[in-house]
Amino acid sequence: MTQPDPEIICTICARGGSKGVKNKNVRLLAGKPLVAHTVEQARASGLFTNVAVSSDSEEILSIAKEFGADVLVERPEGMASDTSGKLPAIRHCFLEAEKKIGKTFEHTFDLDVTSPLRLRKDLTAVLELLMQKGVDNVITGAPARRSPYFSLVERHADGSITLSKPPQEAVLRRQDSPECFDMNGSIYAWTRRALLEEETLFSGNVALHVMPEERSQDIDTEFDFKIVEMMMERRGDWS
Repeated sequence: MTQPDPEIICTICARGGSKGVKNKNVRLLAGKPLVAHTVEQARASGLFTNVAVSSDSEEILSIAKEFGADVLVERPEGMASDTSGKLPAIRHCFLEAEKKIGKTFEHTFDLDVTSPLRLRKDLTAVLELLMQKGVDNVITGAPARRSPYFSLVERHADGSITLSKPPQEAVLRRQDSPECFDMNGSIYAWTRRALLEEETLFSGNVALHVMPEERSQDIDTEFDFKIVEMMMERRGDWS
């Protein structure tokens, strides 16, 4: 007997302020506000029962509604500062959305607004890992450009420099060092229990979906913004 598709909620958290790129979440990227791309991707994927957007900005919430979000969550001021962590904001959005919808969700995805180069196949791959591997949560990342075993160094209080993670035996070639990945923040997925109970992303049983570098660019600077815009314009329609 075929099992019914799970009901999954997608959260998208986008605050109003930004230091690196001013007002980046509402800034036009390839003809649309940045936040609109992620909302449309979530809706077009067909994977989510509901798409909830959390923000301290009325403008962002209005744009999110225009482009397909069906649940809007006002983020508390204490969760919207430059020093606020994202995980509490995701939990708040998740729980508030459940109240508004009147339903409990056993799985949730969070899509980062500043990493819009993901494709539908990345979302489905993350879902497969979450549902078939019995993990607590799934993160996404790209092969790291620098290895802590070979070329990533740290400066200590006394001024000395060492490898970030010295291996037991010398690594003479980067290719011989253990595989390492840069988290790209594009997609996170959790079971309900893990989202609400685990202290960090790595407290439980975690799986990784590897994305190529060209889909892993995150917008933190004006240069990043230009790169992502160029990539999106070259790619055309999302698929």
